[in-house]
Amino acid sequence: MEIVDFINTLDREGRLLATAAAEAGTGAKVPTCPDWQVRDLLRHTGMVHRWATAFVAEARTSYRPAEELPDLDGDELVAWYREGHRRLVDTLSAAPPDVQCWQVLPAPSSLAGWARRQAHETTVHRVDAEAARGGTSAEIAPDFAVDGIDELLRAFHARRKSAVRTEEPRVLRVRATDADDAVWTVRLSAEPPVTERDDAGAADCEIGGPADRLYLSLWNRLPFPEVGGDSALADLWREKSGIVWS
Repeated sequence: MEIVDFINTLDREGRLLATAAAEAGTGAKVPTCPDWQVRDLLRHTGMVHRWATAFVAEARTSYRPAEELPDLDGDELVAWYREGHRRLVDTLSAAPPDVQCWQVLPAPSSLAGWARRQAHETTVHRVDAEAARGGTSAEIAPDFAVDGIDELLRAFHARRKSAVRTEEPRVLRVRATDADDAVWTVRLSAEPPVTERDDAGAADCEIGGPADRLYLSLWNRLPFPEVGGDSALADLWREKSGIVWS
């Protein structure tokens, strides 16, 4: 996907999130994040948007922690979230392609890294807001879902922070059944997972399904569509794969 595609997706998903949150109300429970209410979701996502904006807008080349969460609620909190989301979209849209700044994950450029990461961050939390509201959830394009699976498996869980590990080497395969060449082989061991975009060799467990459902299930928002082989590896993913803010 191109940078402009990620920015357009971020724009759309952020607006959908705000609409769902406002309709649900800030006191509504978020079923996909049981410890959260909508106010927690808005504060977190709005904080992340502002944090990301600062790196790009100020060309910050080293890590800096995010600001504290705001003491806002209700309509004021929704408006605060909308303003930060708009500023992030506008900052990414106006940034020079060669802007140099710190980024969370490896990427071809700083701008590509932030556009991609914030598009996926916002999409997953849009799904959370819609779960709190109830009713129909907006669709996720298969190519975007495939990209999100790739980011999660080959970027997030390639880091030392990943807790998805096994005492003995095991192989987990992830397959999107509605997209071409969308299959990953995840080699598990006592070290961080090593993932390749292929289906080489035998696997101990395979998780499969449509790309959009697979994407959300790997982010622990839905049950796995299909699990074959040793389901203990699917359970391990559920237990250990969570990405937490730090």
